[in-house]
Formats: sequence, structure tokens, C-alpha cells
Amino acid sequence: MSDINEMNEGVRWYVAHTYSGYENKVKMNLEKIVENRNLGHLIHDVRIPTETIIESDGGTEREIESKIFPAYVLVKMIMTDESWHVVRNISGVTGFVGPGSKPVPLSDEEVAAIISDEGQVSEVSAFGLGDNVDIIDGIFSGYTGRLAEISPDGDEVTVIISTVGRDMPVKLEKKHIRKSAK
Repeated sequence: MSDINEMNEGVRWYVAHTYSGYENKVKMNLEKIVENRNLGHLIHDVRIPTETIIESDGGTEREIESKIFPAYVLVKMIMTDESWHVVRNISGVTGFVGPGSKPVPLSDEEVAAIISDEGQVSEVSAFGLGDNVDIIDGIFSGYTGRLAEISPDGDEVTVIISTVGRDMPVKLEKKHIRKSAK
């Protein structure tokens, strides 16, 4: 790997591929090795890009932290033989992203896009089309129906309920329904 010293481009972001679920362990072990071996001049930062997802199920909301790129860890480093070996030999790391064994640094634009997405909050509905839902508020409170439509902004839904032997579409606010236990 002696050609790595020749391709040294200064401090750049590289992507290390890990086993799925090992991202936090790899980050923690790498940070510990950098501190113990005084390698802070070579390995500057280690990140696992995440986003916060708010999952809502009618009236219930919960926040979940989700990895943007599962099985990948970003490492800001100066690529040398020593830094390559340190990262590559962390338990759980399968290699760097790049052709063959040549790590390819991320461009400044890619890094800016990833870091700007990090920490973003997204709302994900626990509802899917066709789900059975209970209406918990309003004139149709107590009815159970099938979710037929969700508005583009996710605030309004159309539920098909059966009443008087007929299927009837009812438009409601999402907060007025919850997933049916049936």
C-alpha cells in the first residue's frame, strides 16, 4: 500500500464500509485508538450521519434516530499508510469505498450535502394505504375503516367506512385516526 502516501491529498473525508450494525462500535474504537496512539494529526473526525425521524400513529408520536447511510462511517483524515492501516484494521471495518484497495475521498460538494442533511428531522407516518384505522374524533368517532388516501402534506386522510350497507369516503385530519388493533 505504499502508493497511498503518494496519493495523499491532505485532510479529506473518506468513507469506511462496516458490517451492518457495527457503525457505532467502529466509531468508538477508532476514536479510542486515535486518542491512545496520539494520531489526532492524521485522523481528525469520525461521523455516522443520522437523521431524526418522527413516527406518528394517530395521536402518538415518537422520535427515532436513523442512520442515513447504514454500514458506512465517514472519516476525516490525511490518507497515509499508517492512517489507512489504523482504520482498515478496526474490528467491523471491511474496507474503504473506492476501486480495489484505493480509497477515494469525497468531494467538497458531497461532504456539504451529507453534513447539511445530518440531524434533519423528517416525519414518517406509521400509516399505509389499505391499513385499517379507527376514527377517534369527530362525527364518525367509533367507526373503523380502510385508509384510502393520504394528502401530499400528510395532514389529511380519506378513510372508507361502511355505513348503512354502503362504502363511504370520509375526509379527516390525520390526528383523528389511529391504527386499528384488528
